Amino acid sequence: MKPKLLKIYANDIESFSARRDLIPTVNSIWHYHEELELIYFKAGEGTQFIGDSIKRFRSGDVVLVGANLPHYWRFDHDYFQEGGKSADVYVIHFRAAFLGAGFLEVPENREVNKLINHSSRGLQISFPNIDHVINLIIKTESSLGHQRLLYFLEALFEISDHNHILKPIASIGFKYNYLNEEQDQIQAIYNYTFSNYKRKITLVEISEVAKVSTNTFCKFFKSRSKKNYTDFVNEIRVGQACKLLIENKLRINEVCFESGFNNFASFHKCFKKTMGKSPLQYQKLFVADNEAINKNKKAPK
Repeated sequence: MKPKLLKIYANDIESFSARRDLIPTVNSIWHYHEELELIYFKAGEGTQFIGDSIKRFRSGDVVLVGANLPHYWRFDHDYFQEGGKSADVYVIHFRAAFLGAGFLEVPENREVNKLINHSSRGLQISFPNIDHVINLIIKTESSLGHQRLLYFLEALFEISDHNHILKPIASIGFKYNYLNEEQDQIQAIYNYTFSNYKRKITLVEISEVAKVSTNTFCKFFKSRSKKNYTDFVNEIRVGQACKLLIENKLRINEVCFESGFNNFASFHKCFKKTMGKSPLQYQKLFVADNEAINKNKKAPK
């Protein structure tokens, strides 16, 4: 399935680009680009697609996407309703050699070089002092000239200090094939699935969306995404279930049906397979993490 190649704006007076997006539709398509992307979601929730990984993203997340790695962030419906939630996202695009071909060969930059190579499958940036990196990303976007560069370099060095604990997002076996005739098929499949995941989507109808036969669709989807379409839909449903469990407004059996599963046994099995824990364990862990974060914020410094 072919992601779109995006050309990142660049000019003669900047070695990298940094921007702040307040609109949830900016680049909200399955795409890739030659630049690496460091993104911070100050405010925003939805479903994150990086390579063959599908999971929830939420406010506070920081992600590093490697060069030419397909990705897509789809914000929840709440962000598109009149008077709904507001998005606030900081995005930095840079090339590996943005400071010259020899920059990464300098001994002091060994860990940054390792980070860039490590990012080829995407990295969820998370460690105890992540707030410092977040502040540097914000300062990078709001600064100019050499100060902008210094803030960004400090952010990269800070992240690279934690190379040993950063886990890749996409699977090691993920490969992407670019065929011209597949330009828009993946986006059509994503859009249709998100609009209909709460009910059973037949292979006949999704094949019609992709404009191929059912036999061709099954082989096509499996060969490009490394998973079958049923697993793909279930992962989206699990992502929506995570959102509902975090909101804690519904009982778990209600979350099951609201996220598109037909029975609790199937819901429990798919959720545990995808998230590595049961729905109840996930919910309790999230509550505990939130309480710990809030406690740390209130603690005297």
